[in-house]
Amino acid sequence: MRAIQVSEFGGPEVLVWAEVDDPTPGTGQVVVETAAIGLNYIDTYHRRGLYPVDTPFTPGLEHAGTVVAVGEGVDTFAIGDRVATATAMGSYAELVAVDARAVVSVPEGAELDVAAAVMLQGMTAHYLVEDTFPLAPGDRCLIHAGAGGVGLLAIQMAVALGAEVFTTVSTADKAELAAGAGAHHVIRYDEVGFADAIREISGEERPLDVVYDGVGAATFDEGLTLIRPRGLMCLFGAASGPVPPVDLQVLNRNGSLYVTRPTMFHYLADRHELELRAGAVLGAVASGALDVLIGSRFPLAEAGDAHAALEGRRTRGKVVLIP
Repeated sequence: MRAIQVSEFGGPEVLVWAEVDDPTPGTGQVVVETAAIGLNYIDTYHRRGLYPVDTPFTPGLEHAGTVVAVGEGVDTFAIGDRVATATAMGSYAELVAVDARAVVSVPEGAELDVAAAVMLQGMTAHYLVEDTFPLAPGDRCLIHAGAGGVGLLAIQMAVALGAEVFTTVSTADKAELAAGAGAHHVIRYDEVGFADAIREISGEERPLDVVYDGVGAATFDEGLTLIRPRGLMCLFGAASGPVPPVDLQVLNRNGSLYVTRPTMFHYLADRHELELRAGAVLGAVASGALDVLIGSRFPLAEAGDAHAALEGRRTRGKVVLIP
């Protein structure tokens, strides 16, 4: 088969399209013929060596496809089953051997490329609004980067739960996307300060119950000033850079606030939770309740170009790679 190989850390040019041995399933594994692979920022961290991985390696965590081989001890999947995963290192390949415990069934009505696009970002959005701060009717939330992959999905889920949604974007095109996802208040942070805009819209000094912040350094401090007493700052990413160490007295002065730094893998604690979360996301896709924007499709052989586009902020929605 063919796969992307990384022999040394570096820029997109280190992603090499190469001939490699076909995988065989070990005990508890299945081999999946990939129909589509989801591109995520964490893939660029692995490529650059920011998250240590032994070389040579095949990057990628997220894919969907069809089971073509089943290893010993697997009785939950059979050849021909449509499956997806968000935690299978080595997904940039035509065939991937993966633990059966890490894959889930893709329901009828959900296309495989959409399943590959929604697994990681969809489950992230799901745990944020359902568990990290469970939104309820009447809650007010701010979702930064509302036109991003997680942002567009989180907006839809938050609106479905009855929350009033504020979001930030940087362009007119992105504002249209966020509004189309259902956001009640879309703020162009390139034109106005987002905190001032939210206060003007709401008529309150601290109107928010929760801030979902995947941006980090550029937005964190200002976001704290918008949260009601005993509300939550949920920092789940750092697109603008890591947040510096926080003096906990700042939380006191802003109203006995809570701060959390979640990650998806802690919200997939066991097989039951994976099936619950993935089932909710893929079920919503299959029913049409959740819209997934695939903004770009690249041939897998051109993964380097896809990485360059992602890092150069030349993409919108989700990028998928097609073998």
